[in-house]
Parts: sequence; C-alpha cells; structure tokens
Amino acid sequence: MINAWIFPGQGSQFVGMARDLYEKFSSARTVIEAADAVLGAPLSKLMFEGPEAALTDTLNAQPALLAHSIAALAALQQASNYALAEPVLCAGHSLGEYSALVAAGALDFADGVKLVRARGAAMKRAGELRPGAMAAILGLDDAKLLEVCHAAGAVQVANFNAPGQIVLSGERDALERAVELAKKAGAKRAIVLAVSIASHSELMRPAVEEYRAAVMNTPLRMPRVPVVSNVTAQPMADVDAMRAEMLAQLTSSVQWVKSVALMEAQGVTEFLEIGPKDVLTGLNKRIAKSAGTRPLGTVEQIEKFLAGAAQ
Repeated sequence: MINAWIFPGQGSQFVGMARDLYEKFSSARTVIEAADAVLGAPLSKLMFEGPEAALTDTLNAQPALLAHSIAALAALQQASNYALAEPVLCAGHSLGEYSALVAAGALDFADGVKLVRARGAAMKRAGELRPGAMAAILGLDDAKLLEVCHAAGAVQVANFNAPGQIVLSGERDALERAVELAKKAGAKRAIVLAVSIASHSELMRPAVEEYRAAVMNTPLRMPRVPVVSNVTAQPMADVDAMRAEMLAQLTSSVQWVKSVALMEAQGVTEFLEIGPKDVLTGLNKRIAKSAGTRPLGTVEQIEKFLAGAAQ
C-alpha cells in the first residue's frame, strides 16, 4: 500500500474527542498535555467534557483538532512499535493543513498550537468586524455554481469538497440569494449553515493582516514528506510557500477534490484520515476512484487497522 496521511478540519470536533487515546497511549497523553501547557489552560478538559458551545468556538476548536490529530498519529506510531511506514504525501482540509505540516516535520507541535490559536483569534475578530455566513450546496456542478456565485455577488466557493458537494461563503444577504439561485439551477439541496464566520472568503481579509506577524515569526523547515496545498492543490515547494499558503488559505477556496486527485495520480492507494470523525473518508469515497480511505481517530480504529496490516 502507498499511503497518504490526511487530516480533518473544523466541524470534526466533538465533546469526548481523544479521551480514549489519552487514556490508552502515553504518547497521545504527552501530546495533549503539551497543548495544555502551551495554552496555559486545560484544553484537554474542554475536549473531554465540553461544554460543546465552548469547544465549538473557533478559538478552542482549532487547537483541539490539531491536538487530537497529532495525538492520534502518536498513538498510531506507538501502537505499531514505531514501525509505521512514512506516507508519500500529506494534506489537511483547511485547519487540518496545520496537522499535516506538524506530521510532516515542517512545524513543531507547540508552535502549531500557538499558530492555530492565533489563527482562530484572527478569524473570530474578522467575523465580528465583517459578519458573514456559509452554505452547503449539493448536486450542482462546479460551472453552474460559479455562475450562481457571480449572479449573487459577494459570495465565493469556500470548499470544493467532493463532486456535487460544495460550500459557499460570503455576505449573508448575498449567500441567501445564492441559495435560492442554486435551487432554481437544480441543486438537490442548498442550505445556509449555522455559522457567523465566512471562512475562506474575502470577509476574512482583516484576519490575514492580523495573522501575518504570527506566520512570519514562526519557525518552519522543509518537511520530510511533501504537503499538498489547499490553495494550489500542489505540494508546497519551500518555507516561503508554506507561509504564503497560511495567509492565502484564509480567503481562498479549499481545493480538496483536486488535492485528492493529485495524490491518487501520484500513486497513493490508501489514504489514512488521522484525527476525529470520518468526514474526509466520506468525501474521498466520491473523489478517489481506485484508492481507499481509513479513518484513524480512535483506539478501536487504530487497533483494527494495525491488526489488519499484520495479517
């Protein structure tokens, strides 16, 4: 099997996340306790016990997702007696890109926690300055949806998640127009999501400027494994490209369909989704024609995967 490691983004958090990893694997416990130490606050308690509203706050969700993904990777490595084969490529969906950079060795975990907390703070303030909304559109092809965005105005594609599954982002009034236009154009479903931050849209432009210093001052190095960019759907060439990606990603579309297609074209036969839930596993089923995806975010999933690999 030729593996790629992929990491989920916001929306995959849940109360109780990573608790089983923390209790079973010392390596996972070390990761989560390190996140607590960096933040100077009990992120682990919020992950394990909630409340859900506080965990869902982007300030907390972003470091929690990074912590869970890297804890799951540490557990996977420990459970395999540190014999886990390196992937040929890494990628992450939106926030998950930071998990990919840590996993690939480009970014230290502690620095990653600081970065995503700063990212969350910048996004939250941008959302307060320029409130917006997001909408999920199902069953409409890309070309028609881009026409809808143009007609609605002040709306853009936030995520190309899978064929016929796209998320829009922008000003609320324009987004509501886009939803109605999408329905008229034949969308199977078009619904405004319960969020106030218009991620991956021009409404995040204030966040780019606020976040810039944190990005420029964080040490980065070339990864052991190439990391595929959300923005370009190509491996990031150097440290400058990584910094540019971190800033551009805030206002650009997540090119997940193209990213997965690129990895499959590079010979990947199995994707390992390392982190909470299985959102990317579901998306990949609709993108990758010849490669499978395995979710690896719990003790049970990790043990089952390694037992199968040993046979």
